[in-house]
Amino acid sequence: MAYDSDNIFAKILRGEIPNNTVFEDDEVLAFHDIAPQAPVHVLVIPKGEYVSADDFVRDAPADVVGRFFARVGEVARSLGLADDGYRLIANTGAHGGQEVPHFHMHICGGQQLGRMLPKG
Repeated sequence: MAYDSDNIFAKILRGEIPNNTVFEDDEVLAFHDIAPQAPVHVLVIPKGEYVSADDFVRDAPADVVGRFFARVGEVARSLGLADDGYRLIANTGAHGGQEVPHFHMHICGGQQLGRMLPKG
């Protein structure tokens, strides 16, 4: 799948759509989700044009991948989630439930989140 430069996260990165920023550096932007699914729900996105987690870990330089995941941990700690725990989610593709075609990690926490998937 080719990167769609008109996706909502690309527009946020260009400053066309406002966001509630939690963290930003040259490579990463973290912001509060506009439809939170937990008391704390933050999205962390790389500033590069990566469609999915698969695309990101395959095509981004290893040092960029490493710094991205380090930033995810830093953001979670800054939100006070490290002691009680949190969930990281990266939906990939249609079967994974990915809605925006720009790689992003969800950091969810602030309460007991229960099972990751319902018993099936």
